[in-house]
Amino acid sequence: MQDDKKIKDFEREPVPQELRKGWLNLGAVWLGIGICLASVITGGTLGAGLTISQAIFAAIIGSLLLSIISALCSVVGAKTGLSTGLVSKFALGEYGSYAVSIVISISLFGWFGVQTQLFGASAQQILHELFGVNISVDLLSIIGGLLMTTSAVIGYKAIEKLSILAAPLMSFLLIASLWKVVHSHTWSEISIPPLAENAMPFTIAVSIVAGSFIVGSVIGPDIARYAKTPKDAVLASFFGFLIGYSFVLIIAAILAKATSQSDIVQIMLGLGWGSFAMLILILGQWTTNDNNLYSSALGFSVIFKKVPKFILTIIAGVIGTLLAALNIYDSFVPFLIFLSVLIPPIGGIYTADYFANQSKYSFEHLNTVGKVNVIGAATWIVSAFIAFCTTPSPNGFGLFTLTNAPALDAFLIAFVMQFALVKAAETRKKKLKINQQAM
Repeated sequence: MQDDKKIKDFEREPVPQELRKGWLNLGAVWLGIGICLASVITGGTLGAGLTISQAIFAAIIGSLLLSIISALCSVVGAKTGLSTGLVSKFALGEYGSYAVSIVISISLFGWFGVQTQLFGASAQQILHELFGVNISVDLLSIIGGLLMTTSAVIGYKAIEKLSILAAPLMSFLLIASLWKVVHSHTWSEISIPPLAENAMPFTIAVSIVAGSFIVGSVIGPDIARYAKTPKDAVLASFFGFLIGYSFVLIIAAILAKATSQSDIVQIMLGLGWGSFAMLILILGQWTTNDNNLYSSALGFSVIFKKVPKFILTIIAGVIGTLLAALNIYDSFVPFLIFLSVLIPPIGGIYTADYFANQSKYSFEHLNTVGKVNVIGAATWIVSAFIAFCTTPSPNGFGLFTLTNAPALDAFLIAFVMQFALVKAAETRKKKLKINQQAM
């Protein structure tokens, strides 16, 4: 029984109030997810394509957008105590929630494999550069994938503990790197304009930041269901994204400017950091990727109702790790990008639906929802289609642009459309009721 308690994660029911956490614990989890190799690479891209002042403002504005979206989605998770897959059931119906769970689960399961490959490649580079040891990427990917699967099996408890360990260590490493760079370079060297071939428009840079983690923001209920109050969920979102994520991007941009290098491993080695720093980088990657598998398993739990979540996590983790070792994801990435465009509208739909009709969002009403919510389904189809129209080829149609971030386009369109249609439907019901009473 004690072992069951360790891995019990309330995947099909609300998280009990006595187990909920404050904003600082949740914020540490968001920091652990956001501070990773991919984030530093994004910051390096900003540094290579913008002036340093532009990079700082792009990081702050893009992170602010992510904070707002994450806060909106997390409020629903905190209020209901339910995962993203279950929350979507209110707005899209039972069959709609299955579709949502499939899209989210396969997408995050796929990105778990991609990130596991990145983990293996980074670990190989670190071991070779520091110790002259040459171990295959495949073997290191398998080791990393199995470690990440272990923490994902335990669930939120393990993710929280790892994040509380990794976030301060990564923050210290980045601050120490910044201090070293600032003391060895003049500000004029750091603030040099980008090379013409690397230059990017400021709006594109903001869109890159906003689009980089919007899927993570949309599945915010998976984390925020552990929040004590909606206020804690909101504060955690702003702490994790506006403060934490922008902090990582800004430091990475400055490091990239100063070293003329966007490869974080090479930057750290060039600054003279030893194996301890490299272990921190690997730990940062771990705390991000185990969350991909964790949320994927939560989604699968909505579909396979009789299979315990820890078993689903193990199966998904083992398969994902093996596929990463076989390099099958090289041809799978375009499909994952396709699925990623389908996820942001989900957040717009359930948040708009929640704010339009909060009373129905409780666990007691979960089994009373219909098979399909026509409004939610129609909104998902339309907003996803528009997102594909704003996605450049070859992944989309590239017909026109809105915010320059297709994922953000999809979220905003879905939110406005769902809210308007739900309110219109309520108004129509009220008019019919008045007419019936008059008769």
